[in-house]
Amino acid sequence: MKPEYRKRLLYVVVDYIAANVGWGLFNAIRYFILSLERQGYESVSAYLQSFSVMAGQIFGPLAMMVVFYLSGYYNRVFMKSRAGVVLTTLGSIFIVSLIAFFTMLVNDLTSDRIVDYNLVGVLFFVLFFSIFIPRWILTRLTTASIVSGEISFPTLVVGTSDDAEAMSRRIAVLQGSRGFRIVGYVNAGSHHISPVGVMSYTMDDIVDVCAENNVENIILIPEESDSDADSRNHLLEMVNRLFPLECAIYISPSTAHFLTSRVRQTDITSEPLIDISRSDMSDSTVNMKRVSDVAVSAVVLLLISPLLAILGLMVKMDSPGPAFYRQQRVGRHKKVFYINKLRTMRIDAESSGPSLSSENDPRVTRLGRVLRKYRLDELPQFWNVLKGDMSLVGPRPEREYFLSRIVAKAPYYVLLLQVRPGITSWGMVKYGYAENVDEMIERSRYDLLYLENISFTVDMKILFHTVHTVLTGKGV
Repeated sequence: MKPEYRKRLLYVVVDYIAANVGWGLFNAIRYFILSLERQGYESVSAYLQSFSVMAGQIFGPLAMMVVFYLSGYYNRVFMKSRAGVVLTTLGSIFIVSLIAFFTMLVNDLTSDRIVDYNLVGVLFFVLFFSIFIPRWILTRLTTASIVSGEISFPTLVVGTSDDAEAMSRRIAVLQGSRGFRIVGYVNAGSHHISPVGVMSYTMDDIVDVCAENNVENIILIPEESDSDADSRNHLLEMVNRLFPLECAIYISPSTAHFLTSRVRQTDITSEPLIDISRSDMSDSTVNMKRVSDVAVSAVVLLLISPLLAILGLMVKMDSPGPAFYRQQRVGRHKKVFYINKLRTMRIDAESSGPSLSSENDPRVTRLGRVLRKYRLDELPQFWNVLKGDMSLVGPRPEREYFLSRIVAKAPYYVLLLQVRPGITSWGMVKYGYAENVDEMIERSRYDLLYLENISFTVDMKILFHTVHTVLTGKGV
């Protein structure tokens, strides 16, 4: 098991034990606050062994763990800030306290509001300190392990300039305090250098180097150019090549202005580096988005399964060939997956090679035009969402054939690969289907806006407009 997974499991186990302790302690205090001995409970032990309290002791901590997961606390288990631990715990316990108060404590309300407020206050403080103290200790121990070198993060520096060599040396000096262990330097251009004491590789070696050294981080120092446009294109070409490695990719703030998307910043080696492998979504938003994807897609698939069966039968009756169509698409970090659709074209539609559809495309079947008009052909993609290949909302996934042509003309397109592709997107809502590469690039501008404004609220708005598009038949 990878160190990250072991540490995450430890955080979860410690939180669950602490949640049980805090919940049980609160129930014991509640016994005395409400003088429950007058209601037939002879002792605290008798009260804690009652059916309702035992049920709460089982489901209460489990509900707390759900809230902790949605808060994003377990997403990144290393290099947690003290302020982050405090704020995340405060927010989570506040939500837990409200939920517990309205669902489990409502029967304990008295005619004395002071007692009621005391009850809520005790609940909050008992749970907060029960959870926070173990978290604080575990975080401090983790930090100490990083400082001592017991925990380290294999890191590659990819660059083509003297700045890259200087960055390698600074990280090598400070790796004891930050845990970033330099395992090599990758020359990525015409200006080849070999930092002293660091293994040097070429870009052709990078896949093997990452696999052999379990590389987790890549720090990218692009080659300087006389033209900002050339520098920006070179940077994005490098990012496009590094995405499939599934590593965190960092750049310096001095090159961040070449990008069109807001990016997440962190502090490494006392220097602000920017992580461009992820979008600017908070950890809590990432988790809530995924939970909503799974819940909605599971319910929708259950509800539409009879409709899919009927539509599949109609497709087979309308034209020769299978009812469903599977096609390779490029997803997050250039991971290839198979997208599922109801077939809307003849089976020989691409006998001459990949090509996009047009408004009056003769390859589209009679039923296919109706399915496209109401976007019913996209319904099987809820299975892709459930599997994790896609999200409900996100940039539409493209084929490698078209992706390479888009990136050649608009290198910034690779930034869309920071997130899972979606069934619907801002580009589909505002622009619709594209008939050529230039239109695909034009549509991508809306998806870049989505990337810069991504939030749960924006997703809801896009879904609302998508439903309106489907109901009004404006899919074509």
